[in-house]
Amino acid sequence: MILHRLIYFTLLGGLLLSSCAKQSSPMGGPSDEDPPKLLSSSPTDQSTSIRPEKIVLTFDEYVALDNPSKGIVITPKIQKDLVEFSSLKNTVTLLLKQDLEDSTTYVFDFQKSVVDLSEKNPAEKLKLVFSTGPTIDSLYLSGTVYFPFTEATEDFKNVLVGIYPAMDSTDVFTAPPYYIAQADTLGNFTLSNLKAGEYRAYAWRDTNGNLKAEFKNEEYDFFPDTLVLDKQEDGLSFNLSKADINPVRIIRTANFGKNFDVVLNRNVIEARVTGKGIGEEILYTAEEKRIRFYPKTAQKDSIPLQLHLKDSVGFTKDSLVWAKFPTSERKPEKLEVTANSGKSFYGKLSMELTFNKPITQIRLDSLYLAYDSASIMPIKREMIYFTDSTKRDLLHLTLAIPDSLDAAIFTLHAKDSTFQDIEGAFNEKILAANYRKLKRNALADGISGKIEGANPPYVLQLLNGKKEVSYEQLIKEGSSFAFNLLEAGSYTLRIIEDKNANGSWDPSNYIKRKQAERVFYYVGEDGNRELVIRGGWTVEDLTITANPPTGRKNFSTKPVDNP
Repeated sequence: MILHRLIYFTLLGGLLLSSCAKQSSPMGGPSDEDPPKLLSSSPTDQSTSIRPEKIVLTFDEYVALDNPSKGIVITPKIQKDLVEFSSLKNTVTLLLKQDLEDSTTYVFDFQKSVVDLSEKNPAEKLKLVFSTGPTIDSLYLSGTVYFPFTEATEDFKNVLVGIYPAMDSTDVFTAPPYYIAQADTLGNFTLSNLKAGEYRAYAWRDTNGNLKAEFKNEEYDFFPDTLVLDKQEDGLSFNLSKADINPVRIIRTANFGKNFDVVLNRNVIEARVTGKGIGEEILYTAEEKRIRFYPKTAQKDSIPLQLHLKDSVGFTKDSLVWAKFPTSERKPEKLEVTANSGKSFYGKLSMELTFNKPITQIRLDSLYLAYDSASIMPIKREMIYFTDSTKRDLLHLTLAIPDSLDAAIFTLHAKDSTFQDIEGAFNEKILAANYRKLKRNALADGISGKIEGANPPYVLQLLNGKKEVSYEQLIKEGSSFAFNLLEAGSYTLRIIEDKNANGSWDPSNYIKRKQAERVFYYVGEDGNRELVIRGGWTVEDLTITANPPTGRKNFSTKPVDNP
């Protein structure tokens, strides 16, 4: 009886073990640091005149697949949802449930998708190439991707480069590319085994892994011309940045109390309004995605207003709206004022006051600059001006502070009821904004140098540790630059190739085939962008070399029609 029970439990244990068995990494022993090695493949690499329905890879150890649907790059593109990926013991199998194109070279780049079971070490340089025709396509395209607006080191993990046949109706925003490659940790890429032909080229940061670019929230760039590929090509460059190509439009208009709102689908960089009473009886503010019009008094009849809007990528819209300004019992918003306090200065003190509503009255006797414990400087009419007299929501105050004044902190004071807005409200809070005066002996004498590889005009910006613009200058002609009397500290020197001479950076416009303006930085001999400026020092002979523009001059290209 005991013998029968022993046999029963032995058989039961064997059945339980067999039913629960699964592929797993062995326990104990030294750490496995060697990646899996490919022993064989079916079909074999570089095979020709084949149309496999199944690909089988055999390795020297047990392996697994790590996110193969995203990690395995297949070119030219096929329907990935019709590819079945699986692994069992030391084999990886791909079932290709679709027809392959005639006379086409296919590349299966497994990247880091095949890993060993024990330590998840990825197989290295694992790539399978075969052709459905008699020859293997051997052309390649290589280059580098740059990020103009970034830290000194960039993560290229999700950066892709792809090309589409010139006659393909899709693009990087609508479908995955025909050929695709992943940039390496330095931003370099290579598209290999390409077929000769004409293509359109793109690069983008594929954050969501859908193999397409999302122009609202992912950086991208495009080669503006058709690329004629008939030989090996090196040195293609891309400069990635964000650019929302949704044209600006009016979503709706509505009243807000006795005021009138125009709501937009996106922010604009310019909003000009013309019409009867603008700048006198009617003022307005433009912020975020809204333009709000404020009448001094309610209006019985609708008033036609002409809007000229311009967004960051250069789209414009001219619209006529009929504004209504009825009487309303709605209580006006409180008047709020903020200052650019905390700034340092030497010689000229520039202050800015921003209001949430247009200002109509300023009591100058309640506005003054204080220093030391009891000394003040009155603010006079000639010291102040509005950026735009039709808006009156940004007030500039500029004073020359003599070096003979030893005070370190200057405080702009505005008592309550100093400012009155168009709705008759006064500021209720007292304003006190501090500004720090720098001493001459603590300033650096300056920095100077030259720019190479680009053309003026330029916008030069010195960014502080918070990535804020501390100093800026425009250069209309020549390649030499100089900043004088700078606060000591660590900076980043950024240059914008300001092609349209508007004093700011302009992003790309894919619809208009317009490239973004180039942005590049001073880089030291150690590869660091940090520029240390010390008090009393002069830094001379800096050389700033521009990143290559998108594309490459010696490529064979031809103009491309707008998509």
